[in-house]
Amino acid sequence: MSEMLIHNIGRIVSGDFHSPVLEGDSIRIRDGLIAEISYGLAADADASVIDANGATVIPGLIDSHVHPVIGDFSPRQKIVDFIASCVHGGVTRMISAGEVHMPGRPTGAIGTKSMAIVGAKAWSSYRPDGMKVQGGGLLLQEGLTEADFEEMATAGVKHLGEVGLGGYHDWDRIAEMVGWAKRCGMTVMMHIGGASIPGSDAIGAEHAIKVQPHIASHLNGGPTAPTLADIERIISETDATLEIIQCGNAVIIPRILDLARKHDAVDRVIIGSDMPSGTGVIPLGMLRTISWVSALGDVPPEQAIAMATGTTAQIYNLPAGRIAPGLEADLVIMDAPIGSAADDALETLQIGDTPGISGVIIDGELRVRASVNTPPARRQLELSS
Repeated sequence: MSEMLIHNIGRIVSGDFHSPVLEGDSIRIRDGLIAEISYGLAADADASVIDANGATVIPGLIDSHVHPVIGDFSPRQKIVDFIASCVHGGVTRMISAGEVHMPGRPTGAIGTKSMAIVGAKAWSSYRPDGMKVQGGGLLLQEGLTEADFEEMATAGVKHLGEVGLGGYHDWDRIAEMVGWAKRCGMTVMMHIGGASIPGSDAIGAEHAIKVQPHIASHLNGGPTAPTLADIERIISETDATLEIIQCGNAVIIPRILDLARKHDAVDRVIIGSDMPSGTGVIPLGMLRTISWVSALGDVPPEQAIAMATGTTAQIYNLPAGRIAPGLEADLVIMDAPIGSAADDALETLQIGDTPGISGVIIDGELRVRASVNTPPARRQLELSS
C-alpha cells in the first residue's frame, strides 16, 4: 500500500460548486485515492510527506474541450508535448471534443466510427506526463446507425464530439442520432456559435433546442460567439451545461454569467480551452479562463475552480474533480506568485492574475514540482519521505 500525506495546507478547495471550501489542513492519499481530509493528520512511517507551507490545494483541473489527434502532437499548429505541458498548468484530465484535426480525417460512417474507437482505446492507455485524456469524441456523419452507437459504446466510446462540427447538418437525423447516443450512455457536446473550420456552419439556439445536448460548447465562441439572445434561449430552453473557453470571446463572458444568474444556472457553467485551435496552444489556458470568470464575471474564485473541476466531472461521470474520500487523488498545490498583490491563490484568481503552481499530483504521484509554465509560487512545497 502506498501512502502520501499533504499537510500544512492553507486552504482546501473542494471542487463542489455549492460547498466549495473544505475544513482541514491535511489530505491523506492511499493507493492513488483520497482517503481522508482533516486537521493535523499524522503520516505513517513509510508515507511520503508534502509540506504545503500554507499554500492552497485544489482538485486537478479538467479541460472540458480539447482537440487531440495522435499522441502528444498537434498537426494544426505542428506542436509537440503540448498535453504534457498542460500538466504544468494544473490540468490533470482532458475531454476530446473530437479529433477533427486528424490529417485526412475520414468523413463516412465507417471512418468516423473507426476513428472514435481508435481514439478512445489509444487515449485510455497513453498518458503524457500522467495526463488522463478521454478521447474518441465521435463526430457524426451520414449513415451511422443505432447499431453503430451500440458497438462504439461497447468498445469504450463515451461521448460525442461537437455535434454540428464539420459538414453534416441534417438536423432531424442528428437529433435522432443524439437520442441513440444518450440511450447508450454517451455524453453529448454540441458546437454553438459561428463556423470554426472549413465545411462548418453557424449553429444557434434553434439547433440546440432541437438536439438537447448535455453540453452547449463554447458559449463565448469557438472562436465566434453566438448572439446574447441565442445564449439566453439555450440557458432557459435547455438543460445543457454551459461551457466557457479560453480560445473564444473574453468580452462576452460577464454577460453570459449575468444571464446564467438571471436564470439560476451559474452552477451549470463549466470551463475548457478549445485548443489546439487557430488561436493556438495555451498550456495555462484553464488557469487564465478561471481567472477571467472570477475577475471579469464576479464569480468567487473557489466556485470558478469548481466550474473547471467538479461540475465537469459530474456531467461526464468521472471519479475525480472533487476532493473527497474515495475519489482519484488528482490535486494541484498553488499559491500567489512572487510579486503579486494577492495573499493566496484564490485572491490571485479574483484579481485576474495567474497563480504559481508548486505541485501537481496525479493518482497520488507527484508529477510536477514547481511548474515550468506558471510564475513561481510564493510558498513552495517541501517533500520528505
